[in-house]
Amino acid sequence: MATYEELMAQAEELKQQANAVRQQEKQGVIAEIREKVARYGITAKELGLVGTRVAARSAGPGVRYRGPNGEIWNGKGRRPDWLKQATSAGRNKSDFAI
Repeated sequence: MATYEELMAQAEELKQQANAVRQQEKQGVIAEIREKVARYGITAKELGLVGTRVAARSAGPGVRYRGPNGEIWNGKGRRPDWLKQATSAGRNKSDFAI
């Protein structure tokens, strides 16, 4: 049976492999989109990308921590499940500080 440390090392290695595969796939998707935009003469305006400003998402007042999937917590009250899971996996609460 594998030890906790071995399993955590395997998990980290898999995470790195997943990130590498995601980057490769992302490059393929970008190339495909560019090719179709060029083929069909699609403009940024047709995609709704011109003349619009995307405001940065504000965490709001008092928010001190942001989770890996955008979850937020102000540091008061019961710790959220995402933070409990992260800290039990070896991460620090300060890793998520905004």
